[in-house]
Amino acid sequence: MDNKEVKSAIEKIVVPKEKVFSAIDKGLKMSGKGRKIKKKKVLAGSAAAAALLGITIASGFVNPTMNKVLANTPLIGGIFQEFNDSMGVELANQDAVTELNQSLTKNGVTVKLTSAYFDGNVVSITGFVDEDVEKGHNEKGEVSFDMNFEHNKGDNDPWLSGSRAIKKVENGYNFQWKMEYPYKSFKKNFTLPITIHNINGIKGEWNFDIPIKQEKNRTLAINQEQGYPDDEVKIRIKEILTAKASSSLVYETVEKYKGDDIIILKAVDDKGNVYRFGNQPVLEDSEQEDGYQSTMRREMTKLNSDITSLTFYPQLSAADPKVQQLLNIKSFTLKSTRFNLGLQVNDVTQKGEKLVIDYQLTGLPKNLSKGKLEIINHNLKYLFWLVDKEYLTKIDPENPWPPKNHGIPFNKVKMIDKATAHFQSTFDLNGEERIENFKLENTMLLFDFSSLVPAKELKPFTVVLPVGNE
Repeated sequence: MDNKEVKSAIEKIVVPKEKVFSAIDKGLKMSGKGRKIKKKKVLAGSAAAAALLGITIASGFVNPTMNKVLANTPLIGGIFQEFNDSMGVELANQDAVTELNQSLTKNGVTVKLTSAYFDGNVVSITGFVDEDVEKGHNEKGEVSFDMNFEHNKGDNDPWLSGSRAIKKVENGYNFQWKMEYPYKSFKKNFTLPITIHNINGIKGEWNFDIPIKQEKNRTLAINQEQGYPDDEVKIRIKEILTAKASSSLVYETVEKYKGDDIIILKAVDDKGNVYRFGNQPVLEDSEQEDGYQSTMRREMTKLNSDITSLTFYPQLSAADPKVQQLLNIKSFTLKSTRFNLGLQVNDVTQKGEKLVIDYQLTGLPKNLSKGKLEIINHNLKYLFWLVDKEYLTKIDPENPWPPKNHGIPFNKVKMIDKATAHFQSTFDLNGEERIENFKLENTMLLFDFSSLVPAKELKPFTVVLPVGNE
């Protein structure tokens, strides 16, 4: 997970920042140790990351009449109530959830899958794992699945974008996996093979074949474009697909700079109704003559059928290539490639198994609020990488992470002086993430200015909706 994806949301969160930062830390560290993610995808399997996104996104999907609906929901809807899944509750009320009764026991651990639904862009699978899973490596109350779908292997599985939820119940844990449908064209009915390789480190091959079905989406074709010449980006609203309980927005973005990220924060119709959006899986990525083009399909609140227009509120997070410097000198200055930002390194000192870098940030806005300084202080934990210079070419640009045993991606930050943006970062040279045979003259410092650049809210634009659905 990239810090810039959440930096603008943190300021809007009303829960204690310490808990939010702790959740981010856990999600980021889990992503470094295990699953790496492609641009704009959400980390699968990280409860911390999913919880953070749930604070800022999921609330938009809660139906205000949910409690009333729950009173009439069949028993199968109970697990959706546990996970605050209003879509599942609504689908259960419409008898649009497939009940499952598939159970397997491997190495003493029983997994039972109980339901599945497919609505719009979202596939949900619920189930239960018994309490013998607690014999694994995780702390009590934590359950993690290492799994793949459709016989894919490893992190390249396109189904791994989504969220995971766990709830302790009698004799075990209920769980829900929610995935974005990863393909450009829809299948009305299909079977989704699932292989769980291990649970909490307990190995086994739990294999299931899950029937997935939904009624055909209704399509509202739009095909309207909005350009932002000053920012050198464009947005093309393609179509809205509507299913039983949700809608999905299909749109394209075109950006001059690779890595720039455009999201739509919300939409408001001509009657004042507000529509919220879920995760943003990328269906296609390519470089065209006019820039870097991406196609997204995002879950959104179900579209009202009697509206005539939608106003979209986009936001741009700008990317800035990492800058680098060999640590064969003790002081130097690094400049952002795109922005008026700088890093003045005053001193680099190795103290046994610790490396301390003393530095100041330059070009930041004056009179930063306390909250923004806290965010910068937190983000600095991840903006420095130390990498063995011989292994720089081993970093995958699509899934960037320092090579194991040849990079250190985390540090501890100390603020020295707020007024001058003076900090110290301390790296543990003998930690879990390390560089074998560490020598300063063979180590490259990489710094990412992107997370210091505030996300920019672009001018809203309105599209007129065609009459009728196809």
